[in-house]
Amino acid sequence: MSKYLELPPGVTEENFDKAIKAFKKALGDENVYISSEDIAPYTKVMIPTKKEEMMPSAALVPRTVEEIQKVVEICNQYKVPIWTFSTGKNLGYGSTMPAKAGTALMDLRRMNKIIEVNADLGYALLEPGVTYQDLYDYLQENNIPLWMSCPAPSAIASPVGNTMDRGVGYTPYGEHFLFQCGMEVVLADGQVLRTGMGGIEKSNSWQVFKWGYGPYLDGIFTQSNFGICTKMGIWLMPAPPAYKPFCLSFPDETDIADIVETLRPLRIANIIPNAFTIASTSYEAASVAKRSDYHTGKGYITEEELKRLRKDKNMGAWNVYAALYGDEKSIEHNWNIIKAVFANNKKVQFFTEKELGNDPIFQYRAKLMKGEPNLQEFSLYNWKGGGGSMWFAPVSPAEGKHTLNQKKLATDILHKYGFDYVGEFIVGWRDMHHIVDVLYDRNDPEEMARAKECYSELVSEFAKAGYGVYRTNSGSMDEVGETYGPVIRDVFHKLKKALDPNNILAPGKSGIDLAKYDFDAK
Repeated sequence: MSKYLELPPGVTEENFDKAIKAFKKALGDENVYISSEDIAPYTKVMIPTKKEEMMPSAALVPRTVEEIQKVVEICNQYKVPIWTFSTGKNLGYGSTMPAKAGTALMDLRRMNKIIEVNADLGYALLEPGVTYQDLYDYLQENNIPLWMSCPAPSAIASPVGNTMDRGVGYTPYGEHFLFQCGMEVVLADGQVLRTGMGGIEKSNSWQVFKWGYGPYLDGIFTQSNFGICTKMGIWLMPAPPAYKPFCLSFPDETDIADIVETLRPLRIANIIPNAFTIASTSYEAASVAKRSDYHTGKGYITEEELKRLRKDKNMGAWNVYAALYGDEKSIEHNWNIIKAVFANNKKVQFFTEKELGNDPIFQYRAKLMKGEPNLQEFSLYNWKGGGGSMWFAPVSPAEGKHTLNQKKLATDILHKYGFDYVGEFIVGWRDMHHIVDVLYDRNDPEEMARAKECYSELVSEFAKAGYGVYRTNSGSMDEVGETYGPVIRDVFHKLKKALDPNNILAPGKSGIDLAKYDFDAK
């Protein structure tokens, strides 16, 4: 019987013994984990893929770029694949578990330095183990008048990790990759690449000018397995003199199309400068209600039960959250514009901090829209219970018709498998992210299998309707990758072959895996 939970694919136990010995020499015995007890914290997942199909062979915890270079050298020598993560708090997207069983984990949490914060130019240079809470506390403790942008929930997540997965936030700087500037990346051959202006010796512009000279490379390292990001520059927003979060509440499910059509011009014109959120009743209900008070037994919560919940808790069918930033005069001017565009809508209710300052949902949203990290969104996991969650995240144009189409399509598929629709729309400048949490009981094998089948149908049916998923969990990367067609997958694999011919960096990430790809078939 092997001493390891799983062996890397194609690696003998004898060779893995040698690799582990080399890893321990490079990192220290205490930073190489192989026992089930040490690896157990990494195996806690919420997605419906069986743990055996994703079980890692070891976990490595480096602290420096030089140690990572030694790790990739050893991985190349013994053909050991590694799955890298920043803090591993990507709950609902697979957490720390790899796409391929036997892959060793590389945990970058010890690389947690805030290298620089420039208050005048508004940027930070961070290592991947820095959390949003770390950065927020640093700004507060040093009285630096800058705001960061964070996802939800965020306190324990990494700005570097979230940006590498092209996550989003809720301030005007909420498109996180757009506001990233400069990366340091360890390549599979051990070279250290600094993108953009970082190639200039003693560069003074690495975090202020994104492009550098020649082809722009930063994007190929996001959602990919072409390199390991060890430093990243992010831009921070100057704290505005005034800030006005607000909520618009609408009573009917069909109101959502009018919401998007009315507010989109204001978003594109930057009158509403942040991505606004349109949250459904079920997405917010866990903060104020118990599902069991409205629905018992198996199956999904019905529309009649949701209507009763709305009435009891004075909730809308859709609640819009957005904010205004600037001085008092400009905020008041833009607030009047927002009220004016709904002048003929007698159903909308307008709320600000004056009316909802003590409401827990409004407080949570108001904090997010000023870049204050919190964990409130974890309350979603109390809605159904059972520890099962996976995020389904299709994208569409910011047009009202797509909200109705997507809401119906998602609800029909979820209800077919007995699951609630728990979703919200995040409206960017011209795009719209539909964020759906598929909640299920992971302790029930039959329900877990249903959840996996449900997710696959969501992916395939949305793709048929022209909607692509912008990120997914580590157990579903192949099927999402296939929806984007053969040409882009071919390009991805050609890049992979050029940069990582031994396929050691995160095989399977975004469906990119040299071991499974047939170049001759192209």
